[in-house]
Amino acid sequence: MEHLTAAQSQSEINEDMSLKNHPPDKDTDKDTNMEPPTSPRHRKVLARWLPDEAQRPVVDEAPVFSPSLEEFEDTLAYIEKIRPLAEPYGICRIIPPPTWTPPCRLKETGIWGSTKFPTRIQNVDLLQNREPMKKKPKSRKRKRRRNSRMGSSRRRSAPGSGSGSSPSEPTSSPEAEEKFGFNSGSDFTLEEFEKYAQHFKEAYFEKKDSVGETKWTPSVEEIEGEYWRIVEQPTDEVEVYYGADLENVVLGSGFYKKGDKDMDQYVVSGWNLNNLPRLPGSVLSFEDCDISGVLVPWLYVGMCFSSFCWHVEDHHLYSLNYHHFGEPKVWYGVPGSNATSLEKAMRKHLPDLFEEQPDLLHGLVTQFSPSILKDEGVQVYRVVQNAGEYVLTFPRAYHAGFNCGFNCAEAVNVAPVDWLAHGQNAVELYSKETRKTSLSHDKLLLGAAYEAVKALWELSASVGNENTTNLRWKSFCGKNGTLTNAIQARLLMEEERLADIGRESSSLVKMEKDFDSNCERECFSCYYDLHLSASGCKCSPGEYACLKHSDDLCSCEEKDRFILVRYTMEELSSLVRVLEGEPDDLKIWASKVLAIEHSDEEQNKTSSVIKEEVEEKLKEGSFDLNIDLELDCHEDVKEEVSTSGELNTSENISVSVEPINLGFLIFGKLWCNKHAIFPKGFTSRVKFYNVLDPTRMSNYISEVLDAGLMGPLFRVTLEESPDECFFNVSPQQCWEMVLQRLKDTSTNLGLPTSPGLESINGLQMFGLLSTSIVQAIEALDPNHRLTEYWNHKKQAQSKDHFISSNCSVNLTKGKLFGVDLM
Repeated sequence: MEHLTAAQSQSEINEDMSLKNHPPDKDTDKDTNMEPPTSPRHRKVLARWLPDEAQRPVVDEAPVFSPSLEEFEDTLAYIEKIRPLAEPYGICRIIPPPTWTPPCRLKETGIWGSTKFPTRIQNVDLLQNREPMKKKPKSRKRKRRRNSRMGSSRRRSAPGSGSGSSPSEPTSSPEAEEKFGFNSGSDFTLEEFEKYAQHFKEAYFEKKDSVGETKWTPSVEEIEGEYWRIVEQPTDEVEVYYGADLENVVLGSGFYKKGDKDMDQYVVSGWNLNNLPRLPGSVLSFEDCDISGVLVPWLYVGMCFSSFCWHVEDHHLYSLNYHHFGEPKVWYGVPGSNATSLEKAMRKHLPDLFEEQPDLLHGLVTQFSPSILKDEGVQVYRVVQNAGEYVLTFPRAYHAGFNCGFNCAEAVNVAPVDWLAHGQNAVELYSKETRKTSLSHDKLLLGAAYEAVKALWELSASVGNENTTNLRWKSFCGKNGTLTNAIQARLLMEEERLADIGRESSSLVKMEKDFDSNCERECFSCYYDLHLSASGCKCSPGEYACLKHSDDLCSCEEKDRFILVRYTMEELSSLVRVLEGEPDDLKIWASKVLAIEHSDEEQNKTSSVIKEEVEEKLKEGSFDLNIDLELDCHEDVKEEVSTSGELNTSENISVSVEPINLGFLIFGKLWCNKHAIFPKGFTSRVKFYNVLDPTRMSNYISEVLDAGLMGPLFRVTLEESPDECFFNVSPQQCWEMVLQRLKDTSTNLGLPTSPGLESINGLQMFGLLSTSIVQAIEALDPNHRLTEYWNHKKQAQSKDHFISSNCSVNLTKGKLFGVDLM
């Protein structure tokens, strides 16, 4: 038979791929000629669809959910809501409210027609039916005749022994052909790829009648039947391109991000995949690194028959896929409870492939019929994802599928707290398989525990600060809480493994806090992550083992060997008690996590004590906060309101700020800048001109709120008229809104505005540049975790730019702690 390939003739390529606005250059020449003449891009589509031989699998549909606008507001809460209904299927489809229409940045002219992305060549006919690489003949023909087709019964009895052959691969070394995979293809722009994909699909599915060719569009079901015919009963070669796993640096995200454009609902939404992994409540937020494909989304540009083969997510994470535009994607999902059954079924039917490559499913290059899986008792469900829809996969849920035509989707991982148990199972499995990890599971587990401690402390009677975030974390605690159980299970593992080693307690050494901060620490034998504990010996500094392989590290005497632990078993037991609700243990762990001092007077003062002392001092006497005027720091506060009603400012005016609540720190990138730290819950009172009556002074309440994905949200309220409220993500812009409102009111009332009120300093008005308040806030971060602020302060101090407390200063141009004020 003729070749069945996703390809065009060279003349068609030259015609379709020419870019009028982009003259040829060396890179362009390289893109079109990097593949051999037999590559799909250089050949015509000669073979056609065989509808009479369709192999469409008959499987049940996965559930579909349509959240209301209210439900759609909180992404993780909605996932948590549908989980009991959807997880038994392993996969589900989510249709956003009709108003959810995020603009796609990939359609910008500069990206669509100019930015190229790499592709892979997929041999669809070899995804299931192929010989092991070691069995393939040295001389391979790239063409198979119809008479080489395997029948259904033969395929099912020995699908691994089909007559398939491997795609051409570099032959520079014997190892180059030892593992089946996808070759690199041409580079395309989205515009080029769309033309290419459309040409292939139209040629492949064209119909001819007595008059001639007729263009038509095959249904999803017809494409599905043909796809599985190619996979299960291959008669010819089918090669297609897929722009898969495209990292952020290639095309970027399909969603606009912060900094790309003005803040809007799509930029800050939890359904924007750039935000999803680090949402409050996702334990991936405790991972510092931006791991591509896990915490940073990947793009997928597909064409008809391009495939994603059976796999589970790294660390058995959840995944969320958004279909930006184009033709549908067909998915198949297997619930996590059936994962082992799927693996057994595939090993049974593809024994030669698994014998040659035991980790075959890790390669994402093997497709397998849902029909066979169903016959083997594996639960399989189907999803058809259209543009504008999401597909959610659950922990350890195998999934696979293909594209019905040109489209673009984006995917990323997320880890709600209920994932922790699945993630623990994943790292234990990885250890058995001697497989490297992508994440430090223990680091995420402890990060979640720290966050819960903070939430429980906030909700305790001594603090009494209740909000949505800490109530959510509290819901994971308690005697049988999801997080409590995860910590308890990990504690039991550590206790059992220490008992198996049988070491004396004297061999336990407290791990340095930064043991794995600057480098990955993993077991030399099984790659198990060593964030929580590690076994070492004096004979091999820098090399460590997990507790399971402690005895395999070396044969030295026990006196030379030691075990590093981040926390003792008693400390971890205490942490479990905290999550179960024990107040005494909460005080201890709050002191560890939040640097809060409890009743032991012999301990050094912690930040909470400093905070209390500073607050007392500030209550005793307010401090001066100067606004945009040159004045001496010791000048008394002077206010003037003319009897004629004119708004004036004295030559020596300052504003008195009263701190109400210093709040507490959130250790995220948005919760500080190089000028100031923004404690959540920080509240102060300041006297300023009344926006309703500019002839008099009134009190304003300034607050730092939690806006979720946006980070801190700044609010200023006229205390006597709470309806007069000003919000912004910047303290500067927040107070500029107040000032602008004041000017507008003055203009409407015919009151002239003094030149002294042409500008205002938002950080000063909040009190976040006051020496006293800065010292109190800094004390909340003794470990300098808010690095942007501390790094800048260190640089500024090194230049000796300090303000003396008894000097005259122009605050609009001056510095405080070496920080340039706005």
